[in-house]
Amino acid sequence: FIGIATLSVARSLDTRDTLHVLEAVLDTQFWLSTHVITVTAGYAVTFLAGVLGICALVHRMATGYDATPPKLRAPQSVAFQQILYRMMYGVICFAIFFSFIGTVLGGLWADDSWGRFWGWDPKENGAMMIVLWNAILLHARWDKQVGARGFAVLAVLGNIVTAWSWFGTNQLGIGLHSYGFTSGALISLIVFASANLLFVIVSLIVSRVSDASLSRSA
Repeated sequence: FIGIATLSVARSLDTRDTLHVLEAVLDTQFWLSTHVITVTAGYAVTFLAGVLGICALVHRMATGYDATPPKLRAPQSVAFQQILYRMMYGVICFAIFFSFIGTVLGGLWADDSWGRFWGWDPKENGAMMIVLWNAILLHARWDKQVGARGFAVLAVLGNIVTAWSWFGTNQLGIGLHSYGFTSGALISLIVFASANLLFVIVSLIVSRVSDASLSRSA
């Protein structure tokens, strides 16, 4: 499913070559094989956590999980939700580790190439946004500020943060990473972010209605 989704995005991109010749200062196999692979792994796994969050919320809405009193919930449904909750937590831990390490490696590459570790470039800010968002998820879970449902919602919103930071910053036309602009990518990004946001709103409405009906029945 993830492969089909990413191929659909790639299909909408402009087929013309919009990339310039790689600057000599960036033409290094060492940084390409460390920073790029590491940070891409962190971003991709953040998307995976969002997919798991979607699965958890769809299951809750489809089975009426939140509208059912805890004692009457099917053991299989409870076990499934617990498994997804643990999977999201483990994936987020993996994501924050690799996205943070990848961001630091990118700073070292920038220091080696441009003589500064951090320059508040849109792409650098986007990388920091992903790290901070994953940190928010972990702290919210550790401090018990959200439960399994809230954690899933935050994971889905992480799809929007990651998509903007990974692809959206390239569409701004400013900074050292403003390459590969295409109208197709921008439209796909808007559609993707809108779909995730709409899904979260619908899931929250369904959950609110379920909570209200559960309170009346209690």
